[in-house]
Amino acid sequence: MTVRGASLLLALLACAPHATPGPVPPARLASRPDWQPLRAFLDSAIAAGAAPGIVVGVSWPGHRYVYGAGHLGEGAPRRPGHKTVYDLASLTKVVGLTTATMWAVQEGRLDLDAPVSRYVPAFQGAQKDSVTIRLLLSHASGLPSGRPLYRLAYSRPAVLAVVDSTPLDTVPGARYRYSDLGAILLMQAIETVYGERIDSLLTRRLFRPLGMGSTTYLVPVAWIPRVAPTEYDSMRGRMIRGQVHDENAWRMEGASGHAGIFSNADDLLTFGEWWVSQYRGEPAGAGRPAIREQTMRAFALRQDLPPGSHRALGWETPTEDNTGSSFLSVGSVGHTGFTGTSIWMDPVREIVIVVLGNRIHPTRANQRYAGVRRGVGDLVLTALVPAVQPVAAAAR
Repeated sequence: MTVRGASLLLALLACAPHATPGPVPPARLASRPDWQPLRAFLDSAIAAGAAPGIVVGVSWPGHRYVYGAGHLGEGAPRRPGHKTVYDLASLTKVVGLTTATMWAVQEGRLDLDAPVSRYVPAFQGAQKDSVTIRLLLSHASGLPSGRPLYRLAYSRPAVLAVVDSTPLDTVPGARYRYSDLGAILLMQAIETVYGERIDSLLTRRLFRPLGMGSTTYLVPVAWIPRVAPTEYDSMRGRMIRGQVHDENAWRMEGASGHAGIFSNADDLLTFGEWWVSQYRGEPAGAGRPAIREQTMRAFALRQDLPPGSHRALGWETPTEDNTGSSFLSVGSVGHTGFTGTSIWMDPVREIVIVVLGNRIHPTRANQRYAGVRRGVGDLVLTALVPAVQPVAAAAR
């Protein structure tokens, strides 16, 4: 396919109407799915300049499929694959922070409806006593979406102090506003109740027990050849590779609740398979982290905070506008990352879809990635579920 043809394909996928997801009955999955349309789509996306490289990982009962297209980046011609490590950006909020919050709630360390100030006493100011843990997870806390913390403070404690003193800009619970500041605040609550920094906690309780050996906050130097580069940063004076892209997380020593985790397709499929098994109430297995089915389902439930919001606790749920496929079952959750990453999990069909791309390399000015993640989701579901149809909005 020509670059012009690939560009047209991406544009059509980005603009195509999608049905709002709703409940579907369990379906028999294809025994031999045809992945050729998915491979052609990814190759076309690369040819159109959507990203230097993209890796897609799919898991369904008893099977995995991983395909990498393109190359790592400028001066790095290696083709990406299942072992290639990507900066997950905001997938950190769900793979890491939301998982830790589920533990804390299940263990009675955090109350979802308690004021955040109970756990972070420095969080004081007008109407802040009305901000709860649930509102932080739902992105309805009233906090602004973000601030250039890296320009306002020069150490991790100083950054946290700026976050704690940031005034609300809307009434808590009145408006949906996706907020990195809210995630950083929630991280502080988690670190308080566990007495441990977020990176250490997640390594000890999640990454290591699940065997996610290529998942970490701080990338070892030896990993650099298999890490996809992100963006040239004028402040740091170099192309970023193996160090967190997000400037605020960088200022926080690379360890934050909103960004900072690096991982690969294999490990994220492992996480997704574990998440699905826990949602379905299956035994975790010896030495593996366990979360009760009722906790998993509560966190995957749309909160309607504020009314009409599609957010669950930490997670997104599928809509006609986000990166979730039109064909996902009710109970499905997912999230995206600014660098070009996403994960979606369909617990009814036991399907996990991972997309890893460095769409901001060499610059975030690239606008050609729109539609890639949703296009992948639709192609995966149509390959796995025979005669799949978009589910009806009314059933939601």
